Amino acid sequence: MQKRILVVDDDSMNLVRTKMILKKHYNVILAESGEEALRKLKSEKVDLILLDIAMPGMDGIETFERMKDYPIEIPVIFLTASGDEDDVKSAIRLGAVNYLKKPFYPQELLKRIAKEFEKE
Repeated sequence: MQKRILVVDDDSMNLVRTKMILKKHYNVILAESGEEALRKLKSEKVDLILLDIAMPGMDGIETFERMKDYPIEIPVIFLTASGDEDDVKSAIRLGAVNYLKKPFYPQELLKRIAKEFEKE
């Protein structure tokens, strides 16, 4: 069975691009906000989350913190256009498994995801 990846980003073009990269290898679920991501986590089985840091309303860091209230442990890779090292350090401190700076190369994204699934 294909692994399921939840992609969370407020930019619809980023969602479309990321889905195009992943859809050959994974089942992709999209969410345009932290709130939508949390709702989908209640109803969908997810194996990995790609989470944008900078989003209006609930940002990626807050979304990640709220995911900790769920009884499941899902690896999170942050995607960030932000050059702010503090954001990335905060994400890693909170337990993110990796991060990738946007724009990213498709091969690099696939490599980091595969690396996470190899740990299982």
